[in-house]
Amino acid sequence: MTQKQTHTGPLMVRGKGIGFFKKLDAKEDEEDIVIQTDQLGFGLDGDIVEIEVLPRIAGRRTEGKVIKVIERSREEFIGVVQPAGDKKPQRYLLPDNHRIHVRILLPDATKTDEGMKVVVKISEWKNPLQDPIGEITETLGKAGEHETEMQAIIRDGGFSENFPPKVAEAGKKLYARRDEIFEQAILDTKGDNPKRRDFRDRLTMTIDPADAKDFDDALSVKKLDNGNYEIGIHIADVSHYVREGDVIDNEAKERGTSIYLVDRVIPMLPEVLSNDLCSLRPNEERLAFSAVFEMDTNAGIVNEWYGQTIIYSDKRFSYEEAQAVLDNNQGDHLNDLNIMMNLARLLRNRRYKNGAIAFEQPEVRFELDENGKPLRAYTKVRTETMLMIEDFMLLANERVTEHVHNIAKANKRDAAFIYRIHDTPDPDKIEELAIFIHALGYEFETNKGNVSAKNINKLLTDIEGKPEANLIKTATIRSMAKAIYSTKNIGHFGLAFKYYTHFTSPIRRYPDLMAHRLLRKHLDGVEIKASEIARNENLAVQCSEREMYAVRAERDSIKFKQVEFMLDKVGQTFAGLVTGVTDWGIYVQEKESQAEGMVRLASIKGDFYNNEASQYRIKGEKTGHTFSLGDEVEIKLTRASLEDRQLDFELVN
Repeated sequence: MTQKQTHTGPLMVRGKGIGFFKKLDAKEDEEDIVIQTDQLGFGLDGDIVEIEVLPRIAGRRTEGKVIKVIERSREEFIGVVQPAGDKKPQRYLLPDNHRIHVRILLPDATKTDEGMKVVVKISEWKNPLQDPIGEITETLGKAGEHETEMQAIIRDGGFSENFPPKVAEAGKKLYARRDEIFEQAILDTKGDNPKRRDFRDRLTMTIDPADAKDFDDALSVKKLDNGNYEIGIHIADVSHYVREGDVIDNEAKERGTSIYLVDRVIPMLPEVLSNDLCSLRPNEERLAFSAVFEMDTNAGIVNEWYGQTIIYSDKRFSYEEAQAVLDNNQGDHLNDLNIMMNLARLLRNRRYKNGAIAFEQPEVRFELDENGKPLRAYTKVRTETMLMIEDFMLLANERVTEHVHNIAKANKRDAAFIYRIHDTPDPDKIEELAIFIHALGYEFETNKGNVSAKNINKLLTDIEGKPEANLIKTATIRSMAKAIYSTKNIGHFGLAFKYYTHFTSPIRRYPDLMAHRLLRKHLDGVEIKASEIARNENLAVQCSEREMYAVRAERDSIKFKQVEFMLDKVGQTFAGLVTGVTDWGIYVQEKESQAEGMVRLASIKGDFYNNEASQYRIKGEKTGHTFSLGDEVEIKLTRASLEDRQLDFELVN
């Protein structure tokens, strides 16, 4: 008798309730195991499950069935209460997360609950082929209202705006002791080999978004007698205030990251720390963890030092203010900004020459009224001062990681650290991308699915300024592996760095706080035990997952505002771009808001159109007219639905 083959791992549910399972020991080219809807059992998207592999049917992919749920990915389900229809008395939950393939019956829901966005827990589910029973644990408000939808996005991602009382209280106690803590830090600057240096005499500035409240990083600049420059990259010293294992640290660990929605920030740390105590605010003394470089006029690094510091921020610039000083050649600290900009340009050019990929995509922003209604949608302007700050942050992240490697190598120890890694692209995805790029009329050189950063950059240069540029950039990004956190270093393909970490944002990212603590241990010669490395690997996986949920929440909030922005524009015409082609229609993106919607094939007048998938276009049977990916079109908005966050367009002329 053949022994049953079973595997344990995460379940993904896609499309119309079809499950996919990837074996942990799967080979590179091995396909996911397909789990049909009637074989999902009690499994839901994201759950850790045990599956059994079913006997292979000739000509079909390997299939399996869920035999046990090991761990639920979520206990709460967010959605809208809907009537069951056909004069049935029941009501059910329509989940916001479309990957939840079951409908949850709500026997206790009343007529007044209909159309409300609620939080539901499953109370009973005895038969996997029948709908589970749920109970409403909280009502968030009427679906479609701004605050209701923002709270739904926050809760659906497993986040919370409010900190537990004990965490908030711990933050207040730290703030009350701020003078005592600061005085203790000053003692660390004394002696022959201090672990903290005093940089309060250096000209130091922050350059951030105009609406920033938490300042993670500051730059200092000083011209040296030998003609070189001392550039200090100073990062908020969160690790001095938040100690490993305390209540604030445990909460930050659970959150993993701050979340940036269209109208608010959900911080990783209590605001008394993120916006005040740890923040490098102007005209205040602050504690920092610094990477200090002596650089020659070609941005070559002559000397470097890493350690904790005390700084005084002399000036708070917004990106636009600093750019205006440079553009107008007058204003505060013009000479110092010019020094930093010239060095940053050299660093940037060198990075691209070494193979870093120049991915820069437009970001949509909204101007909201006091009720959260979007009055204007616009594309964020990317100034060169933004690039300058990014250049120095990338430098710090790379060099800190290499410094840890060098310390460990010199002492014959493991370079135990938290890395930000980015694997080489999957060859199959690159070949699919190449077909797509060629269909749009561009050259893209690959070698059996292998591609160099040089060829990717050539493509990005070729499309610059073209209508389809953002479409191609998006497709290229999707073909790349995802950057994640790990204790095992494989380098960063996209940046062409052999060593890379996240060191520069400990106020808003937990891995950066981990990097600070680990760097301090390496600087102090403290041995990092195998048990700690294993614990850090688990944390790396957890932080990668929380980052994914945060990105999804941020995108969901943008998508909601895009649709809301278009609500009162039904019947109006817009300039659009074809972004996708399917058997049932073409996807188009409205240029101003970047909102994407569908033009259904049945709505296109004058001809019957067929999808020519291999050429990424639709073609009229009688006229031979085509609409292809990247084509600019004029569109009319015919429907905007906040409930399903969808837009429908028709082609004009």
